[in-house]
This record gives sequence, C-alpha cells and structure tokens, in this order.
Amino acid sequence: MNEALQEIHDFLPCRTPQQWIDNALANQDLMLIDHAHCEKKAASTALSLMYRYVDNTDLLNKMSRLAREELRHFEQVLAIMKKRGVTYDHLTPARYAAGLRQEVRAEDPGRLVDVLVVGAIIEARSCERFATLAPHLDDKLADFYNSLLKSEARHYQDYLKLAEQANGGPVDDRVKAFLDIEHGLITEPDIEFRFHSGPVQ
Repeated sequence: MNEALQEIHDFLPCRTPQQWIDNALANQDLMLIDHAHCEKKAASTALSLMYRYVDNTDLLNKMSRLAREELRHFEQVLAIMKKRGVTYDHLTPARYAAGLRQEVRAEDPGRLVDVLVVGAIIEARSCERFATLAPHLDDKLADFYNSLLKSEARHYQDYLKLAEQANGGPVDDRVKAFLDIEHGLITEPDIEFRFHSGPVQ
C-alpha cells in the first residue's frame, strides 16, 4: 500500500494543509456526514457514466465495480455515524468538485476524458486525506479510513487508465490543467469545512 500511496503523493500537486487537518479533527461529525455524501456522489458519477457510455465495455465493468464499492463505503460510514449518534443530513456541497468540473469540455470525446481525469484526481485526493487523517483518529475510525486506501487508490488508477483509453494516448496536458485548479482548491482558504475543502481559518 505504501507504494500506491507514494504514487498518489507524486501525482497530486500538494499535500493536505495542516490547518485542514486541524479543522477535520475539530469537526469530526461534519466530516463523517460529508464523507457519506462523497461516497454517494462517487457512486452516482460512476452510474451516470455507465448510462451515458453504453458501448464502452471496459468503462461499464470498472464503473459497475466502483459504484458497488462506493455504495458499500456509504453504508459503512452511515453505520459508524449511527453508532456515534451522528445524524445524516443535507449539506451544501464543497466548491471542490464544481471547481474542477468548470474546466470539463462540453463535447465528446474531450468531455469523457476530462470527467475521467477529474474522477482520478478526486479519488487520489480522497486517498491522500484518509491516509493523512488516520494517525490522528480514534482506533475504530483510523482502521476504517486505512481500510479504504486500497480501493480509493485502485479507483484513481482505473479512472486514469480509462481517460487514456478515451483519449487514445497520454492525458498529461489535461491532468496538469486540472491539477493546477486542484492546487488552489486545496490550499486556498475556504468558508466552510468539507471533506474536500481548503483550510478554514
């Protein structure tokens, strides 16, 4: 797992700021609620890709598996929240995913390539944040977050491979464009704490 995590650290433009870690530890109930939303959204994204690109067998298989895993994670987060007396509720979404998607091209195949690249970045950042948080959490939550690392790392790789297939070759220029945006979203101050927010002052 260390090798996969190192690959993710090399891929992402920056590490999670210490201020965000402090925010997360001070808002663990909110972190869990937003984490549940993130898992549900990840499953929804995978399913929407399956509906839109019905002739892409590789994509259908990988997204079907990914959706099942994300929904399982969603159920696991809900179970943890129930044990801790945390109520699952609506939240305003973080600016993170919307900020990344602003750069997505309107027409295929560019659109598909960009959606897959964004998916890879979100999965990589999730993996990095689980690994960053785990040492600071209670044993139960730390074990859960560590258990998610393997699947999140694989999801990141799946998205990136599918993006390269859709592009018919490397996607380095698109990855760089989106990582430049991601760097700002992760390091610049945010107005409210979310799992993928920047630091809240």
